[in-house]
Amino acid sequence: MPDAQPEDFMQRALEQAQHAWDLGEVPVGAVVVRDGVVIATGYNQPIGRHDPTAHAEIVALRAAAEVLGNYRLPGCELYVTLEPCVMCSGAMMHARLAKIVYGAPDPKTGACGSVVNLFEHDQLNHHAQVTGGVLAEACADLLKRFFADRRAQAAAARRAALAALP
Repeated sequence: MPDAQPEDFMQRALEQAQHAWDLGEVPVGAVVVRDGVVIATGYNQPIGRHDPTAHAEIVALRAAAEVLGNYRLPGCELYVTLEPCVMCSGAMMHARLAKIVYGAPDPKTGACGSVVNLFEHDQLNHHAQVTGGVLAEACADLLKRFFADRRAQAAAARRAALAALP
């Protein structure tokens, strides 16, 4: 995919997010790209793995590090469907990513500008280029549909429980 555009990589991240949904996880997906080629993917798995660090970005970074045989990922780009949190942004800094691209902003935990922007703090030793809003509507819509579905399932369970009462 050497001629791929950011939207193409974000679409791949959305496919990863769907894998998370299929497992009952919050649908966030990520891909790591080097020289225009996807080298690693990841999707949210903290519930299934019983691991609070198993966010899509961390899963993808770990896979990319394995592929490259190095915990540093210079020249790599990470595409993720939701603005990264502080934990994931810190991992991206340590990995020395060149670029981070996210889809939907996260007004509750976003660390690339929505709540804080770790990448603009001069005191921190690595700064990556950050771009937000790529396929933002599609990324946000996936999350909205997931949580609406979850609320509907919870309401149905409550109704069923009430109907079962004597």
